[in-house]
Amino acid sequence: MPFMLRSARFLAAEIMEKVIREGDSVIDATMGNGHDTLKLATLVGEFGHVTGFDIQPEAVAKTRALLEENGVLQRCDLYSVGHEHMPELVKTPVRMVIFNLGWLPGGDKHVTTRCETTLRAVDAALELLEKDGVCTVCVYPGHEEGERERKLLTEHFACLRPQEYNVLHQVFVNAGPGAPECFVIQKQ
Repeated sequence: MPFMLRSARFLAAEIMEKVIREGDSVIDATMGNGHDTLKLATLVGEFGHVTGFDIQPEAVAKTRALLEENGVLQRCDLYSVGHEHMPELVKTPVRMVIFNLGWLPGGDKHVTTRCETTLRAVDAALELLEKDGVCTVCVYPGHEEGERERKLLTEHFACLRPQEYNVLHQVFVNAGPGAPECFVIQKQ
């Protein structure tokens, strides 16, 4: 298959496959419909662990059903709380944390991730990363709060010390305003 430049979500998915090893502990900070959570649970294998967060009970229920249907629920702890509660519920280092900001696909578009809680969650995620661990953050600036998140995170990540973190910001410059973007942060 030839190499293809693809969207922010595809970059995050490719990085998951390259970074995660069997037995790793990882976090899905925004479960949504559970597709990324399922991918994480598959990648960590039988002895790995996934912790998932979503503030919407509907998202947690959909994710739980998908994981159960695929026989990997026992590898996962799912929480119906905001991702800003990550440091209260995860006490050990993790290999990867993924964020897919915005709203629940197919859900109420008025219920979105918020700058204030996203920033706290991202900072907690970076603290939880083990050495060489990776955090991906997909942002969707096509709506007002998504644009606020993009601006805030761009400024925030630009201030991270390069001795501690490497930060990549993927932007498709010809995709037009509001196209998804991806941040990739690796702990040194």
